[in-house]
Amino acid sequence: MSGPVPDETLAADDVRPDVVLLIPALRAYARALTRNTVDADDLVQETLYKALANIHRFQPGTHLRAWLFTIMRNTFYTRAGQSKREVTGSADCVAGTLTSEPTQEWSVRGKELMAAVARLPVHYRETLVLVVMLGESYETAAGIFGCTVGTIKSRVNRARTMVRQDLGDPGV
Repeated sequence: MSGPVPDETLAADDVRPDVVLLIPALRAYARALTRNTVDADDLVQETLYKALANIHRFQPGTHLRAWLFTIMRNTFYTRAGQSKREVTGSADCVAGTLTSEPTQEWSVRGKELMAAVARLPVHYRETLVLVVMLGESYETAAGIFGCTVGTIKSRVNRARTMVRQDLGDPGV
């Protein structure tokens, strides 16, 4: 015999389809953070697990995407701290190397761009990815990173400039 469903459960059921729609954005952000497809998929999975396990803590009417990105960012930094204490395979392991290089120009330029983004300091890289690549507003990014909108705008501008300089843009 089941009784009435609590309001929290109804709110959680309403949010779950929206969480599914945000998976592509979560995967893109995870790839930018981890710079590794396998680790990115693991990070997305862990983020979704934590989000769904704590969906009752999400407050309807607030920004779901920012809530999920915050969970992901915190999970990433927690894992990064743990991984510093772990030792895995050697740095010269051949498993991570490509067997053949791409020949398409766009693929090469895309890799150069992503490599330039990867070389940015972490706070510039994650801000650039969140605002420019994932399309979050400056206000949302400021909420996620816990700083002012002006700081976010400054970081994005500096990150863009650093990427252009890294790629040898003559207009910089």
